[in-house]
Amino acid sequence: MARADKIKLGTFCYTYGFHPAAWRHPASDVHAANEFEHFRDIAKKSEAAKFDFMFLADSPAAGVGDPDALARSPTKANRFEPLSLISALAVATERLGLVATVSTSYYEPFNVARIFASIDQLSKGRACWNVVTSDHDETGYNFNREGLDPHAIRYARGAEFVDVVFGLWDSFERDALVLDRASGVYYDKDKVHTLNHKGSHFQVRGPLNIAPSAQGRPVIAQAGASEAGMQLAARTAEIVFSLASNIDRNRAFYQNVKGRMPAFGRNPDDLKIMPGVVINVGETRAEAQAKVDFLIDQLHPDVGLLMLGEFLEADLSGVPLDKPFPMERLPESPKGSKAMFEELVDFVKQGRTVGELVRHYAEKHTGNGITGTPTEIADFMEEWFETRAADGFILMFPTLPASLDDFVKLVLPELRRRGLFREDYEGATLRENLGISMPENRYTARRRLNPHSA
Repeated sequence: MARADKIKLGTFCYTYGFHPAAWRHPASDVHAANEFEHFRDIAKKSEAAKFDFMFLADSPAAGVGDPDALARSPTKANRFEPLSLISALAVATERLGLVATVSTSYYEPFNVARIFASIDQLSKGRACWNVVTSDHDETGYNFNREGLDPHAIRYARGAEFVDVVFGLWDSFERDALVLDRASGVYYDKDKVHTLNHKGSHFQVRGPLNIAPSAQGRPVIAQAGASEAGMQLAARTAEIVFSLASNIDRNRAFYQNVKGRMPAFGRNPDDLKIMPGVVINVGETRAEAQAKVDFLIDQLHPDVGLLMLGEFLEADLSGVPLDKPFPMERLPESPKGSKAMFEELVDFVKQGRTVGELVRHYAEKHTGNGITGTPTEIADFMEEWFETRAADGFILMFPTLPASLDDFVKLVLPELRRRGLFREDYEGATLRENLGISMPENRYTARRRLNPHSA
């Protein structure tokens, strides 16, 4: 039986596009990294297409490794800080959700709560925090750390961090602002609450000094396939950026995470699982493949080895591209995406060469990929959606804005013809458009359940 809801779509915005050689494409603007207009135009195109959101990834480090390879890659070297960028985009858009990545390892909960609540107000309820714990040693060196904390510590801190932010966002009950000029009462003192959190990682008094937006509080996004990541997602997330590389893995992930939600008193419909998908579309399959091949030809081998080595935490400089990948270079477990790591291990076990692995990783280095005609791509998306491997997709366009334009022109009409994607926005806030509920303020809930306790 066909689903009654619609596919959710988000634009994943790396400056030039998701492919590491996108900046070398003749259609790209090499100055785009420092031009707000580039990002504004991508946001406006996404909004005109009625996408749910624009997603900004981030890493607060410029990268480490072979200096010659780093000098050939702008991915981390030159980029806007995402909170600053979505603040500017908030006044350039009206309905598009704005997702910014912020690490729980290098911020304080009060800062994050206040900044996102402010952006949520400025955008009239369209802000979303993508929660990450960071996954590379290079980031720690910029924040008075000796590299990256162990996985268990990062997730324990991250879980408490999110709890504190949620507590701060509940500081004001929805009707706390009285705004009565006659009596001179600005807010109801009984409906503004001090948190007084004292935990293992944080001590935060509160209250937060900003009232909630039209959507109650910012939406929470997260990625993570580890046990701790899935548990945190089931408890707190409303968008999960999943990274499984095939439909069976993602369907199992979908069922696993949503199956945990009732234990936390949550409705599984309040979480949208959205795989990252690299889209290469052409009017013919040959045209689509030619776009892929052109970008691969622009990728310098040193950059490909640098990217792969960074993910695997291995020095691959000087490794022959035409030889099988040396198994001894694989770590026992990844610090980054578990799903991507498992896919690479499968690839290595097939006896593929280093060059083949580099190409594969360059094409899909965070998730799934589909190359084909509009019909083939729509078939792919429909199968994942209807069989509940996904609620939508975070679209990782190889080049921007060209690949976004191709998708809107070629694929979107086919999705709409099949009744799979909206013609217009359902509401004004990100929550309304995603079809997820507004969490009840904890103090309001307490009063409702026990009127005499307030």
